[in-house]
Amino acid sequence: MKKIALHWKILIGLIAGIIWAFSSIYFGFNSFTQDWLSPFGVIFLNLLKLIAIPLVMFSIITGIAELSDLTKLGRMGTRALIIFGITTFIAIIVGLGVVNLFEPGKTIPIEQKIKNRITYEKWAQSTPDIHLIDNKNILSDPKYSNEVSESGNESTLNNSKLAEKIEVATKTKQQSPLSFLVEIVPDNIVNSLSNNTLLLQIIFFSIIFGIAIKKIPKQYSENLTFFFGGLNHIYLKMVDIVMSFSPFFVFCLMAGNMTEMASNMTELIDILSVLLKYSIVVVSGLSILLFIIYPSLYIFLGVQQPENKSFISRYKFFFKSMGPAQLLAFSTSSSAATLPVTIECVSNNLKVSKETTSFILPIGAIVNMDGTALYQAVAIVFLAQLHWIDLTIAQQMTIVLTTALASIGAASIPSSGLIMLIMVLQSVHLNPAWIAIILPIDRILDMCRTVINVTGDSITATIVEKTEQKTNNLSR
Repeated sequence: MKKIALHWKILIGLIAGIIWAFSSIYFGFNSFTQDWLSPFGVIFLNLLKLIAIPLVMFSIITGIAELSDLTKLGRMGTRALIIFGITTFIAIIVGLGVVNLFEPGKTIPIEQKIKNRITYEKWAQSTPDIHLIDNKNILSDPKYSNEVSESGNESTLNNSKLAEKIEVATKTKQQSPLSFLVEIVPDNIVNSLSNNTLLLQIIFFSIIFGIAIKKIPKQYSENLTFFFGGLNHIYLKMVDIVMSFSPFFVFCLMAGNMTEMASNMTELIDILSVLLKYSIVVVSGLSILLFIIYPSLYIFLGVQQPENKSFISRYKFFFKSMGPAQLLAFSTSSSAATLPVTIECVSNNLKVSKETTSFILPIGAIVNMDGTALYQAVAIVFLAQLHWIDLTIAQQMTIVLTTALASIGAASIPSSGLIMLIMVLQSVHLNPAWIAIILPIDRILDMCRTVINVTGDSITATIVEKTEQKTNNLSR
């Protein structure tokens, strides 16, 4: 009997977890799911986080220490950042395109639009340094006097979760322009290693450490390179061991997440349907990236595996190669947690060199957030449409630039995009409390956009690999 590939096993586990969640909610055994299955999902995430940080550190150190020429490091980094910037810009343009084409926020009844608009104008009036961003002014229009008198004030703190996210976003926004540079440099690497959100500090330390190994005498550097290379192989083998049990873990993770989101079938159906049109637009934009733009970039610009094959063959090969990482990204909603598997897929399946994967993929997990960028662009225009706000092309281009910068700062952990979205909303004079509208569906969309983030990192690695091969051939 033919052995089932790992990515199919993970997919089966994922679907089985969703079916179990529906059954659990319908037949009323949520407590069993939360008590006896959900903990295994947490264990799975903990195992991935346990492996991810040391693997990133050892792979970067080993990759740099084994470089034949340190100038290659700067060259690869520059090329990667340029590609990240281009794909992020493409993602935002795609997002704005689909949301303006389908206009999901304009499908609500006109009465609700008027109410939403009134609450927006009242919020703008009562908030310092905020002004209306279009020419409408319903509050001063006699035509809407009855609606104005009947309306209440919009709350900016709808729940504790929202208040917490707004507070974090406000603190982030108040930081100095160069604060991100300060945060890159750790004052204590031990503290950085113990905190999964400080991955950029670990990358910075690993790069400096790897460069230092290259600068010391060969009799010392060879032993250190051998040592860290051995540790890197050990952690890669740990990934293999954990992934061999991943179908069961993914089943438990999905079952736990779905039952946690809703306590009864009505709530679950509401969560999955209340923002259906908005979700379809987001997923449509993400699908354009995933199934059209990314494969095309890989086939025409990336290193070719397999060689001398047709477009369709390479297309299928790419998704077969990246399947385990993409499905795991969907399950965990974390590009950082998925990083060990992403490195394995790109290195072993797409045949990208260790030098490239160990350097490009960890950086991509931090700065490349194409899925998050597209989602933020769609969400902002959708929320504006919902509140009867007409955004001009110039204002939407402002959103493009602001979203691009915010997506770079989005941490590679679940739901961090919401905090960045608050900052973007504030920067374009829209109410950050509006994220409460899309909060119920965010977890599912977060799973989808993480797949895009991980795939975008992989595409960049294949393109950088091909450019490096061309550079090496020219230099010979």
